[in-house]
Amino acid sequence: MTMGANLLLSNVTKFYKDFKAVDDVCININKGEFLTILGPSGSGKTSLLKLIAGFEKINSGEILLNENSIETKKPYERNIGMLFQNYALFPHMNVFENIAYPLKIRKYSKADIKNKVTELLKLVDLENVEERYPKQLSGGQQQRVALARAIVFNPPLLLLDEPLGALDKNLRQKMQLEIKHIQQKVGITTISVTHDQEEALTMSDKVCIMNKGKVEQIDSPERIYQRPKTRFVAEFIGEINMVDCKIIEIDEEVAYVKAFNDREIKVIIDHDNGLEVGQDMLLVFRPENIAIIKSAEEWENTTKATIKEIIFVGDTLKVKVLINDITEVMIKASPSIKDTLSIGKNILLGWDSNNCSIIKD
Repeated sequence: MTMGANLLLSNVTKFYKDFKAVDDVCININKGEFLTILGPSGSGKTSLLKLIAGFEKINSGEILLNENSIETKKPYERNIGMLFQNYALFPHMNVFENIAYPLKIRKYSKADIKNKVTELLKLVDLENVEERYPKQLSGGQQQRVALARAIVFNPPLLLLDEPLGALDKNLRQKMQLEIKHIQQKVGITTISVTHDQEEALTMSDKVCIMNKGKVEQIDSPERIYQRPKTRFVAEFIGEINMVDCKIIEIDEEVAYVKAFNDREIKVIIDHDNGLEVGQDMLLVFRPENIAIIKSAEEWENTTKATIKEIIFVGDTLKVKVLINDITEVMIKASPSIKDTLSIGKNILLGWDSNNCSIIKD
């Protein structure tokens, strides 16, 4: 199977008349990586995918595939595999014929086509339905046929445009893992565009968050979630608490900030991030990363709070609390402690320095 390719986007910009849809984007994707571009409507993620595919021309910048410039090449000259939301299967062709089509137009021999398609049918677990037509397949089976057709000719790069958008939630969650497993087996460099946060975090080696045509952050799913670098990323991904704070001390990769009415909080920071003592910042932490505790002894950061609201949401208990009677914070806890909590009760909260971060407001 294919070994994938390196893709480098250097200062890529795209205008539609006076509107800058893609603004000086720089992305480096390594061989075999799965990168998901995530952002709200109008963020530029689909425009960026079209530029890589060759469906749109860039106004400035460079796109390098294995160090070769491709921005002036037509889409078919780029030899890139693509999977669309609607699958675009040929209704008059059966499964075998659909998967074989890219090989047929590339003049592969009948023997090679038979071998390659048989290999792909096994990979995507469709060996028993090769003679069926698209209308006879489930949504998940159609998805796998489209994926097999996109990679059967060993493209250096696979582009996915909202690949799971047409599936219901349960099937979508199943296919997230299936596509990821297939991508890992094949080793193909993959770029996916989606608006689904869970999909991006589940499937990707790296996530690229876009906003208003610009890249806000490119990082691992874990760092995107736990250590957002901008306010937009923090607010866009999941639920998060944000509290005003001020830096009072910096010691290499640790900062101490004042928050919650002058309480000192210890925070792990990235090295060489340009932070200075005296800066006003936002202390950010996920609701599940702060715990209701009995003793402050084993926790780096603690504060007292009063329960304001208790919300049961199945596998999680959401608890709104007030710190110093003014700062509202949301925490997530196990439903098993529900009977120990009550509105108005004073509690102690604890969290460690690696479970929070600081960003510029």
